[in-house]
Amino acid sequence: MTTRRQILQFGLMGSMALSPLARAATPAKLASLTLSGPAATVSAPLVHMVETGALADLAAHVSFQPWRDPDQLRLMAIGGKADFLAAPSNVAATLYNRGARLQLVNISTWGLLWLLSRSPEKKRLADFRDEEIAVPFRGDMPDIVLSQLAAMQKLSLRKRYVASPVEAMQLLIARRVDHALLQEPAAAMALRRTQSFPPGALAPDLHRAVDLQAEWGQAFQRRDRIPQAGLIACGAMVGNAALQARVHAAYARALAACLADPVAAGRLLARHIEMISPEAAADAFATSRMEAVAARQARRELEFFYAQLMRHDAGLVGNKLPDDAFYGV
Repeated sequence: MTTRRQILQFGLMGSMALSPLARAATPAKLASLTLSGPAATVSAPLVHMVETGALADLAAHVSFQPWRDPDQLRLMAIGGKADFLAAPSNVAATLYNRGARLQLVNISTWGLLWLLSRSPEKKRLADFRDEEIAVPFRGDMPDIVLSQLAAMQKLSLRKRYVASPVEAMQLLIARRVDHALLQEPAAAMALRRTQSFPPGALAPDLHRAVDLQAEWGQAFQRRDRIPQAGLIACGAMVGNAALQARVHAAYARALAACLADPVAAGRLLARHIEMISPEAAADAFATSRMEAVAARQARRELEFFYAQLMRHDAGLVGNKLPDDAFYGV
């Protein structure tokens, strides 16, 4: 499994490997910029950028607005309610292929998904055959990855679909389910609320049973990471290469700062998203694979991921691979 030290190195590498355009260009100053993201660690650099004034030279007013579920994300992207959105990579491709005005700026989230279980004996996905699992966001990123892995292993899983990771976490804590698919920091919150943190806790109630990224790496004989989410530029931001490059550079620096000081980053994220506790957000950085990679640099890994999704359901990416114009910086 990727160590926290390696994750920090990835973040620092991402902030250094920026194009000359990102370092040199100075776009005309805007009246405002709205950043948006979910209740997940992918949003931590966005709130860091707002709090530290990282984009003050680009816009007079910069704000962060959380989105609660993929349906709201889609509406915001199509309706131009945000300028830069943190979004699942398949949602970005689907919206683009259906005519939405957007471009992918970067991929920053390469691993947030865990199966938590009350059973310490369950350590591989195969151990969950015919078991009921609480799964949030039916048909979206967490469910997609779990479904792909189960199909490859010819596993039958009993999914109990719920509206959000918070609901899945609550069912797990209340002992109404024994297993749940959670993304960070919901997984870390569940462990803390059941006093199952730190990992060496005596007789913990919950366990990190399966790292879905590791399962993916073993299934495809690749690195144990998945291009799950990143930033998209919407509306008037599309085609503005200089501005996209500056935002990507600021995001990469903010991510490196969050990885270097997860406690401070956790406090920032909790201040903007009420449902997240600062302690759990800080914990989540230790188990999240994060590296800010510009969209064009991530294209090969994205297209491999998209191709696997299309093998099972082409509609998951809008029925085709996005063309060159999908990729921003």
